[in-house]
Amino acid sequence: MSIIFSRKCEYGIQAVLLLTVEEEGGGVHSAEEIAGRLKIPKEFVSKILQELAVNGIIYSKKGKSGGFSLAKSPKELKLLDVVLAIDGPEMFNRCVLGFPNCSDKSPCPVHHKWSQLITQTFEMLSDETIDQFKQKTLNKIESIK
Repeated sequence: MSIIFSRKCEYGIQAVLLLTVEEEGGGVHSAEEIAGRLKIPKEFVSKILQELAVNGIIYSKKGKSGGFSLAKSPKELKLLDVVLAIDGPEMFNRCVLGFPNCSDKSPCPVHHKWSQLITQTFEMLSDETIDQFKQKTLNKIESIK
């Protein structure tokens, strides 16, 4: 688990990246298929996918031939969109040490260095589109098999 994102967010990012890679084939992909490809528990993936659907990142189609697909073009979607949909904007304002009143005026021991990392992370997540990660994602997914 990363120090920045929740496990839920990490899995959400992986699922969106997988849907981006699979987008060219068209169609929808079941939660079971996504969970199997990413080696993530199906029940957890289902909840994450529903949350992404509620937030407009992916589209959910119910029924026998249902499943999930991207709701937006990968050329318009940023990693930041996925992070905000799952972990919310407060993740960029939380104290890494958990102090409730940590701020620039009342910093924890690592506040200033952590703030720089969070700023860089925010910029990295918002700089590139999901589409720009397609080939590296494909390589990574192939290595999971």
